[in-house]
Amino acid sequence: MDTRKLWIYGSFAFSAIVLVIILFSTFNEETFQYLKHFNIYYLGLAIGLRFISFGLWAQRIKVLCLALGHKITFQTCYLAVIANLLVAAITPSSAGGEPIRIHELYKSGMKVGDATAVVITERFLDAIILVILAVAALLLMWDVIVGLGDAFVAVIFLSIGLLLFFDLVLILAGKYPVQVKTRIMRLLNWIGRRFPSASITKLITRTDEEYDHFTSGLVSFAGCGKAGVMQGFFFSLLFWISEFVVASVILMGLGLPPSLGNSIFAQIIIALVSMIPLTPGASGIAEISATSLYALFVPTAILGVFILLWRLIMFYLNVLLGLVGTILIVKREVTSEN
Repeated sequence: MDTRKLWIYGSFAFSAIVLVIILFSTFNEETFQYLKHFNIYYLGLAIGLRFISFGLWAQRIKVLCLALGHKITFQTCYLAVIANLLVAAITPSSAGGEPIRIHELYKSGMKVGDATAVVITERFLDAIILVILAVAALLLMWDVIVGLGDAFVAVIFLSIGLLLFFDLVLILAGKYPVQVKTRIMRLLNWIGRRFPSASITKLITRTDEEYDHFTSGLVSFAGCGKAGVMQGFFFSLLFWISEFVVASVILMGLGLPPSLGNSIFAQIIIALVSMIPLTPGASGIAEISATSLYALFVPTAILGVFILLWRLIMFYLNVLLGLVGTILIVKREVTSEN
């Protein structure tokens, strides 16, 4: 078994082990009383919210593409979102599906540079929203967050710092494209000299060819594409809200109050922690973070069941849908070649 497969399987195993430990350490006689009041309709609603959030994500891609003059169908965008979920689930941190979305937009007729600009702008909008929400969470939950330990606080600030750095680099790339390209190419050429290979040479050539298209896309967003960016920001905000509300719906299904404010702020912190590339899909990390935060306002007897349901819907459902999306794309590619 190669290192990559060992890493992926090990991360899934780690996630499963953590879930089992959490479930069994919180399961007692009182748990059965909560389960008697479990409402499966709320579970269906939580799953439905995931499909709605994917639709909001797809609509964001569509309006950003339109801002660059490309009419991409909603179905194409939705498939790109679904297929990207599998890659995001098996790559370090909770992100990682960007190449899939870029590939799907490219196959729909966009230049690689334009497609990259759309996907990077998505992340730019996500970063802005998460930084704003994270600052609010820190201000309102500072005493609680500090109580979780110095390491937890350090990870949160590291994530915020990375988001701000990413936004800064993107802004500089749009404002000073030539200077940024010079430094990027200098770095890539240095890497090419230190680790010579055909793939790195291809990457350097492709970057040199597509970077100008990428920055022209950023310039378009900053100019006539501002309306598209504003629409993208709107759909990004709705996307994150729909994602964060899922946990509250699960709580209601377990007969508990939704604790909307506490739950949303907990989700923000979990999202930040999950961005650190420690395990594929933040496996294990997300479970531990969620347990630490939700233990503050969710009864211990039902905490493990809640974490299990939440992770099944927010992670393992992604793996399943991502697999379906990947199969559909592979089937399409094979059909087009025949």
